[in-house]
Amino acid sequence: MLEARELSVVHPARGGRPPARAVDGVNLQVRPGEIVALIGESGCGKSTLARALVGLVPPTAGQVLYQGAPLDPRRLRAFRRRVQLVLQDPGGALNPRQNVFDAVAEGPRLHGESEGLRERVRGALAKAGLRPPEEFYRRHPHELSGGQQQRVVIAGALALDPEVIVADEPVASLDASVRGEILKLILSLRDELGLSALVVSHDLGLAWNIADRVAVMYLGRIVETGTVEEVLQRPRHPYTRALLSVLPGSPERIVLTGEPPDPTRVPTGCRFHPRCPIRVFGCDMIDLPVLSPADSVACSEVPQ
Repeated sequence: MLEARELSVVHPARGGRPPARAVDGVNLQVRPGEIVALIGESGCGKSTLARALVGLVPPTAGQVLYQGAPLDPRRLRAFRRRVQLVLQDPGGALNPRQNVFDAVAEGPRLHGESEGLRERVRGALAKAGLRPPEEFYRRHPHELSGGQQQRVVIAGALALDPEVIVADEPVASLDASVRGEILKLILSLRDELGLSALVVSHDLGLAWNIADRVAVMYLGRIVETGTVEEVLQRPRHPYTRALLSVLPGSPERIVLTGEPPDPTRVPTGCRFHPRCPIRVFGCDMIDLPVLSPADSVACSEVPQ
């Protein structure tokens, strides 16, 4: 449904700082009816990748493909109707002056689809779990809970009948009691509507609860990918192991040293080696390929 092929996004030099390689040669696929979790620390490039996939950030190199065809800049309007972005902060995504009806109706209006608008908004709110929908029409964002605000944002995406949703940290700003409800909603949209989804998060626990496949990103690149069971139960990359170690019940705790990833200073060789707890001689000279269970190549120090 949606694919990044050798995709790169380089931000130009600014304020005396060198260019930033936010996304660097990424290959990633979201298949029909599939939920893919894109996991990584803040600053690893995952949000930039998400925005490039929905056509909001122009790639420096590589391609975005939709249903197997390269994204045509002349048809971005039609593409964005089918591939919708759900932002992290619903409070920031919603206009405080707009009521719920107008917020959900904004997309269809921009695409010239005003006919049957009331029924379209009603259906989108119902699919997003806001029932009865009519009770929410005249409410404004400040009258809603955080979970209800996020459902309104999701309803705004659903109002255009998309085939793919790209959700950037969809539960990061929500209370723990509400996160499960939103994740359950995304799963139900996949099951009931056949939607595909890319869910961006820093939390591997979220991937366990919602994803079919996982892609782990570090400093602009995917370092490991596989099914959720393969990656979370048999991680092959030391960075994945470090992310897993902070989850409740983990048998080990891996503390990463050194500076967080800086896209303006990409190290040679394996880009994780300056922070890797098990680095060995040669890590600064050899760049690992993307690790997956199908490959025979793996970090020599990761237990198999």
